[in-house]
Amino acid sequence: MKLFIRTLLITLVSYSLNGQQKKNTLSVQEQFDQVYRTSVSYQEFKVVRKVRYQELKNIVQDSMNKLKIAIGEKNDTISLQKSSISESKKIIASLTNDLNLIRAKKKRISFLGISMNTSLYVLLMSFVIIVLLSSSAYFIYKFKSSNVYTKEAKKNLQELEGEFADYKKKSLLNEQKLRRKFQDEINKQRNS
Repeated sequence: MKLFIRTLLITLVSYSLNGQQKKNTLSVQEQFDQVYRTSVSYQEFKVVRKVRYQELKNIVQDSMNKLKIAIGEKNDTISLQKSSISESKKIIASLTNDLNLIRAKKKRISFLGISMNTSLYVLLMSFVIIVLLSSSAYFIYKFKSSNVYTKEAKKNLQELEGEFADYKKKSLLNEQKLRRKFQDEINKQRNS
C-alpha cells in the first residue's frame, strides 16, 4: 500500500511539473488562447477560473517585468552609447582644432624673428641660394683668372730672374774682361 501511494505521489508530481513546463513554454498569446478555450461560456460572457486568471496575470506581469528590465537595459545602453558618441564628437572636434592649428603653424615659419608664410620662406631661401651660388661662381672665376695671371707673373718673374742672372754673368764677364784690358793697358803703360 505504501508503495502504491508513493508511486501515485511521484506520478502526480511529475505530471504537474510537466504541465507547468508546458504552460511556461507557451507564448503569452497562446496562453490567452488556451484560457479562452478552456473557459466556460455564460450568456455572452466567458467565465474563467480564478486560478487560471491568476496564473495568466502572473505570467503577463512577469513578461512585462522582463520587458521593462530589457527596455531599461536597452535605454541604459542607448544612453551610454549616446554619451560615448558625444565624447567621441568632442574628441574629434578637439583633434580637428589641433590639426587645424598644426596646419596653420606648418604654413608659417619664423625666420630671423619674422613670422612668414612657407611659400615666401621658400622663395626667400631660393633667392639667397641663387645669390650665394652666383657670387661663389663669380669669386671662383675671379680666383681662377687671377691664379692664371699669378702663374703667368711667376713664370715671367722666373724668366726675368733667369735673364737677369744671365745678364749679371755677362756683365761680370764683361767687367772682368774690361779689368783685364784695363790692367793690361796699365801694365803696358808701365812697361813702356
